[in-house]
This record gives sequence, C-alpha cells and structure tokens, in this order.
Amino acid sequence: MNIWTSCTISSILALSLLAPSVSFANENPNQEAAVSKEAASQYPILKKANKPEEAGFSSEKLEKVDQLIEMEVAAGFPGAALIVIKDGKIVKNESYGYKQKYNEHTPLKKFQKMENDTLFDLASNTKMYATNFAIQKLVSEGKLNIQARVQQYIPEFKDTEEDVIKGKDNLRIIDVLHHTAGFRPDPQYHNPKVSKELYSQERDKTIEFISKTPLTYVPGTQNVYSDVDYMLLGAIVEEITGQQLDTYVENELYKPLGLKNTKFNPLQKGFKPKDFAATELLGNTRDGVIDFPNIRTNTLQGEVHDEKAFYSMGGVSGHAGLFSNTKDMAVLLQVMLNGGGYGKHTLFDQETIDEFVAPSENPTYGLGWRRNGDASMEWMFSPYASDSAYGHTGWTGTVTIIDPEIDLGIVLLTNKKHSPLVNPVANSNQFFGDLFKTGSYGSVVTAIYEALETNE
Repeated sequence: MNIWTSCTISSILALSLLAPSVSFANENPNQEAAVSKEAASQYPILKKANKPEEAGFSSEKLEKVDQLIEMEVAAGFPGAALIVIKDGKIVKNESYGYKQKYNEHTPLKKFQKMENDTLFDLASNTKMYATNFAIQKLVSEGKLNIQARVQQYIPEFKDTEEDVIKGKDNLRIIDVLHHTAGFRPDPQYHNPKVSKELYSQERDKTIEFISKTPLTYVPGTQNVYSDVDYMLLGAIVEEITGQQLDTYVENELYKPLGLKNTKFNPLQKGFKPKDFAATELLGNTRDGVIDFPNIRTNTLQGEVHDEKAFYSMGGVSGHAGLFSNTKDMAVLLQVMLNGGGYGKHTLFDQETIDEFVAPSENPTYGLGWRRNGDASMEWMFSPYASDSAYGHTGWTGTVTIIDPEIDLGIVLLTNKKHSPLVNPVANSNQFFGDLFKTGSYGSVVTAIYEALETNE
C-alpha cells in the first residue's frame, strides 16, 4: 500500500514540520528528481592544504623533490612545473627554472622565469585529457559503443583490393583504444618524403587520408603505440558530436569545470607567446637536419610542436595539440579520482572509468591509458605506485600519474625540448634536456612517493 494513502493529514503535517525542505513525491515528482540529481552531482573540489602533513606527506621529504629539480636546473635543465594532489587537497604547486632560455640558438640576455601558471604543450597527454575524456563522456551518455566497428562512424574506413594487409572492415573502436589497430606509429602526413601519396597539410584532407593509411600488421596481433590511432579517434568524436574536437572539449568538458587555460590553438584564443613554456629552438628542423614544406625555423612558444598536429591538422588533433597548466591539469586528474565529476558537474561515471583503466591483454595498457602493469613501467610510475596506478606521458616532457588506491595525483610539466640536440645527425630526437632525471620523470615521481609518511 502506498504510504501516502495510509497517512493521516495530521501525520503529514507533522512530517512537514519536522522536515520542511523535503519535497514529497505527490507534490512535484520532477522537482524531486531534479533535487536528487543535483545532490548526486556534488563532487569534491580541490582545496589547498595548509601543510603537506594534512594529506599524509612529510614537508621535509617533499623539499627533496625541489632540491632534485633545482639542482638539475642549475646544471642546465630548462624548466618545470609540478603539482601534487592527495585526498582532495593541493599538497604542492611549484615552478622551477625557465620557460624560455633561447631565441633560436642564441641564449637570452635574461632568461624568462617559469611561473606556476605557465602553459605547456601537453603533446600526447592530449590523447587522454581531450580525446579519451571526450570518448569517456560519449560512452557514458550511450552515444558511442566501443565494441562497434570504426566503419559504423566513418563509413569510408574500409579495406580495398590494393591493401596488402586487411582488417579495417572489422576494426573496432576498442582495438584502436588498445593501440592494436594495425597502424605504424608515425606516417608523417606533413612530410612528402615519408608520407608520399598520403602527404597533406590540409586538415580535411588529412582526416580523409587517415582512412586510406595502410595497416602494417594484422589488427590484434601486435601492440604498437600509434598517433594514427588517436587521430582516428578524434575524427570519430567529431563525427558523433558534429563539432571540431577543440570546440567540443573546450565547451563541453573544460568550460563546465571552470578551466580557462586548457586550449587547442591558444594563440588564436587570446593568449600571448610569453604565457607559454618554449619548446624546440629551431622550429621542427632538429637543429637544421630536418626539412619539409612550410617547416618552422623559429623557437616555438605557444604553437603545438607536433608536426602532424600543426601542419596536417591545423593545430587540432586527437593525438596532440592541447595546452594547459598544472592547476587546470590537477582538476582533470581530480575528475578521475572523483569518479567522473567535479563540483556540480558530471562528465562521465565510475563504471566508464573502471572500463577504461582496466588492463588489456598487455597489462601496461588500458583503453588509451598507460598502466603500472608490470616492472617495465617503473621508469614512469616509480617502484612505489600501486598496481592500479595509471596515467600518460607527452613527448615534449609531460607526465601525469593517477593512483586511485591512495587518492593521489601528480602532474609534472617540463620544457625539456627547449635545449639543443645532443647529436642531431646521429639522433634527431635526443635533446640535452632528455638526459636529465627530471626529463625522464621517474626520479621526481619516486621522490614524491618517498615523501609520503606511509613510506618512511
């Protein structure tokens, strides 16, 4: 029997006096549902800890993190910014060194100091905090099925008679997220010497060419980290939403969270070069040994370094192009630790997070996310991270670590590529900044874990 049919008028009045804010089901069901939904969407918001001990850290041991980075800056490392969050508190937010030391190969008379709000080129962390976040939202809303074939969203993605290796017709979204789709790491669409008939420096044409990019192994037989995977996933997000990737994530993800410094093509959106940590000294030339049409030769600051993203995708791609700073990034990490939301805003649900961070056949991969799956990931996660820790890195010198077991998040952003190359002819990808411990992440992450009082 319905409780309302058995209650007397006096008992209802008594209840209303005891709990005047309660909305009864027969008064306004829609209002009650709205109140319940609002109550359910209250997520923790980051607050600054008065001292690290409030979140289980040793202040004295955290100083060793500063000493490590500052010693390397003194030895020539360009600069870094670090934020550590735990138990919903900002434990540490520091900047080190310089956001710009060079104009091309000439040292500046006065180095430009790194600041806590300096923006960085996130490189492949774009894959997680733009593309993966978008996909996780779409999955949570029932708008994207990761078991569906790519062809369902992009009909022109299919095998042709000329393909030596086939598999596109049956390729699923989940295969692409696992980096088992069959693509090589970097087809260099921007460089005709490498891409040949797939050469493109026009965004629409490049997206068309992704479907024509040949597979280099049978899907599912290997695990090969590829930028093409996330260029394809970004295109799928655009097909589903009807919006360019930057428009969608900036309006539907970042704006509700109050993030004003997380952008694609930020120089076109009100920011100035001085707001950014500089990257490569001579554009994309690797100190003069690389050349292709329209190549930049100036010191990069506020423009995405990644060549495919800049030249072939107009600065907006699923694999690279996003800029942010430590404070904004901390919120994105907290969204994951919160179970998919922040404050009053829900982006996705815990069930979706669990699905995306679960191990694949390769235990170091989830759906896009890198996992602390075995000892091979110690260089990134340290020896202390839990087995459930996950995150990602970026070529320009960025790393994020999320350890849900102890409610910990770490963002280390560096501009390690803002340095000369060691030997550009022998290795056009090794910069002096790569040689430092800070630039390889693990030592800094290790020192942070060692500063936890539970590890004393």
